[in-house]
Amino acid sequence: MPTPLAPDQVESALLVTVMTEDLIRTYGDPQLNARREELQRLLETAGGTAVGEVMQPRRRPDRATFVGKGKVEEISEALAASGAEMVVVNHELSPSQQRNLEDILEVRVVDRTRLILDIFAQRARSREGKLQVELAQLSYLLPRLTGRGEQLSRLAGGIGTRGPGETKLETDRRRVRRRMTDLREDIEEVRAHRRLLREKRRRDGVPVFALVGYTNAGKSTLLNHLTDSDQQAEDKLFATLDPAVRRTQLPSGLAAYLVDTVGFVRDLPSQLRSAFRATLEEVLEADYLIHVVDVSHHEWLEQISAVEEVLLSMGLTLDDAITVLNKVDRLDGSPPHAEVRELPNPVQVSAVTGDGIPGLRQVMDRIVRESRVRHEFDVPYSRMDVLDEIHRYGEIHAEEYREDGVRLDVTLPKSTAERTRSRLDSQ
Repeated sequence: MPTPLAPDQVESALLVTVMTEDLIRTYGDPQLNARREELQRLLETAGGTAVGEVMQPRRRPDRATFVGKGKVEEISEALAASGAEMVVVNHELSPSQQRNLEDILEVRVVDRTRLILDIFAQRARSREGKLQVELAQLSYLLPRLTGRGEQLSRLAGGIGTRGPGETKLETDRRRVRRRMTDLREDIEEVRAHRRLLREKRRRDGVPVFALVGYTNAGKSTLLNHLTDSDQQAEDKLFATLDPAVRRTQLPSGLAAYLVDTVGFVRDLPSQLRSAFRATLEEVLEADYLIHVVDVSHHEWLEQISAVEEVLLSMGLTLDDAITVLNKVDRLDGSPPHAEVRELPNPVQVSAVTGDGIPGLRQVMDRIVRESRVRHEFDVPYSRMDVLDEIHRYGEIHAEEYREDGVRLDVTLPKSTAERTRSRLDSQ
């Protein structure tokens, strides 16, 4: 069985990036360099350090080893020269490609997907987060289990081996599938619980803003500023996994909820999208989106595109979102005007210093108020519960007490107005 690593032990890795024609066509040379930098940051976040890098231009991946026989020999020589303990590949490998590389190199081979899953395993704190991470890991590992027991036992523990644990990895497929079924049932309970909480918020008539954005864009720090809370916020990739819901008050006095969600990344593993469905539903069910962008990052426009891609896969767009250009305190001057002008509802802020936060509150307030509708209601005295709700969430323009009830001229959120009308019609 692999020997666990000490918590503070840093693992050394050799990074491998293959520049295929498809990648160059999709990303271009500058973004490929950004992907290489991001891989290094992912490795550091997982607790490792890069001691070397091997790059390869290639028309298409090799079916057996992804990199080809000649490049495998070069990687082997680089391992010997650098003393690296493992190889980290900047792509998703097929089970056979990973197995073949480990057989030849005799070190652990971790692909980009497995690296991200490992970070999630370290970051998960709540029961919900741990359930979702374990399901994602088992979905990834299931096709890689055949014939892996002996090989895994000779590889050291560490990055790429955290999560379900070595014992589970060496079990047969039937037991793993049974565990995955149990996890899905537990996650379904989580979804049901979250659904109840969302229904309660909807009954309250309080609008919900979901914070979305690339990982490390500053969503949690922004949440803390807007709600005077203490959500964990670190300058690390995927510092926050578990969704947090906080209440705040807008300048007009209206209340609002903010939901902090897991950050996105280029090529977010499909296993995570599936397993974190219960969390991502918070985004789907929100009334408004706040897209937080690290405008100090040299690839901020490409990160916007990556977030758009993930949201599109969920059936959402950023067309009506508030775009928060965060970390302006790190800029020399302002972000390019032409690019900013193309973004929906742009607001420049520094979530660290608080600059621009009042302006963001004003934009949130305006958007909520513009989405409210004006109605007249006749509320009978027997339905004082409805009258109380209107007073709680509405902006009263006129109120007239009559013999048979109260007539109100009021502005309400659309959902509250529709619910109020339905309640009065069904009496």
